[in-house]
Amino acid sequence: MNAVDGGADEKAADSTSDATPVGSGADDVPADAAALAEDADAEVRAAHARSVHALADAMLRWGMRLSLPFVLVTVGVATVSAGQPGLIGAGFGAVLGYGSSLVTITMMRIAATRPPSALMSLALGGYAVKMTALLVIMLLLRDVDTFSRPALAFGMLTTVVAWAAAEVVAFRTTKTPTLVVARSAQRTTQE
Repeated sequence: MNAVDGGADEKAADSTSDATPVGSGADDVPADAAALAEDADAEVRAAHARSVHALADAMLRWGMRLSLPFVLVTVGVATVSAGQPGLIGAGFGAVLGYGSSLVTITMMRIAATRPPSALMSLALGGYAVKMTALLVIMLLLRDVDTFSRPALAFGMLTTVVAWAAAEVVAFRTTKTPTLVVARSAQRTTQE
């Protein structure tokens, strides 16, 4: 014991002897916290994927319900007004509209399993692919005279607008969480 420092050397020796031995489980806490955080992230991703798949299913259901009657009326009117070219044009326009809508649902299903950072690139990439495909199809059809161009335009327009309205209805009627919080995070904040 040193009289000047009041026995500080002994206190320092005592404090080092109380240290937790290596491998006693104290180092496992960060690993357990990392595992819990990883489980929470996996839980959030799974909940997000389930909600996106449910929304995609509802969009398909509502899309078919709402667009089919409008498409049938459009095809009927085009057939009466332009004959067989009107039927072919409106029918092909409806097929293009449905194809465009199904690409959207497919992109949703693909994006549901991807990380959020990839979501925007998938959404914009899918949109660009859709618009490019429609442009190429329209350019290829510009010299074809076996269908009515106005009927094609109205068939496609009717399908796309009815499907967009159906997507809004599906989103509003489906219980889709806009913010998914892990249950473990909810428990720690409530405690």
